[in-house]
Amino acid sequence: MIVVHHLNNSRSQRVLWLLEELGLEYEIVRYQRDPQTMLAPPELKAIHPLGKSPVLTDHGVTVAESGAIVEYLIETYGNGRLVPPAGTEERRRWTYFLHYAEGSAMAPLLMKLIFDRVETSPAPFFVKPIARGIAQKVKGSYILPQIGMHLDYLESELGKAPWFAGNEFTAADIQMSFPLEAASARGGLDESRPNLAAFLKRIHSRPAFQRALERGGPYELLK
Repeated sequence: MIVVHHLNNSRSQRVLWLLEELGLEYEIVRYQRDPQTMLAPPELKAIHPLGKSPVLTDHGVTVAESGAIVEYLIETYGNGRLVPPAGTEERRRWTYFLHYAEGSAMAPLLMKLIFDRVETSPAPFFVKPIARGIAQKVKGSYILPQIGMHLDYLESELGKAPWFAGNEFTAADIQMSFPLEAASARGGLDESRPNLAAFLKRIHSRPAFQRALERGGPYELLK
């Protein structure tokens, strides 16, 4: 049986969605973030040494990292679904966006989250203005321009075709959903980039996406 070790408000929501798209049976073991630190609980280290989510176990196999989990499920259970044929331009784009989602797109969004917290976290009155000033400078000079550059790039790519690998919905779109959800929640993504906004509306309307939300529970990035 496939078991998803599912952390609330995390990348593991994508794994549930992929499993629903493939029509596979699975179980969920739930973990909650620490409300103060927002870190995963130590119990996850019993599943994988890094104690991160998502982690999937399947008949004695343990797979971590979103992209690796996507590839494992597609190779093991996909039967050609949600992946373009090998050797095609669509397959090249599929592979690229499968890795770009975490390798490039998420980096500035995570940095913004960190510096937002630096800017707003409690601190002694004589330190807070300095911390706030540094955070604002780093965000304004580097982080926000980087996010804007990536969003402009993705807006352009979705102007070529409705999905990231081409004309057909694939697992690359599932992988790309998290950085775009994060950008919508806290990275400035709005209707000014209509192709990306339309992409989010399309994925939200998919029945498998909605079933994954029902099984996975509340997903704060969507609020």
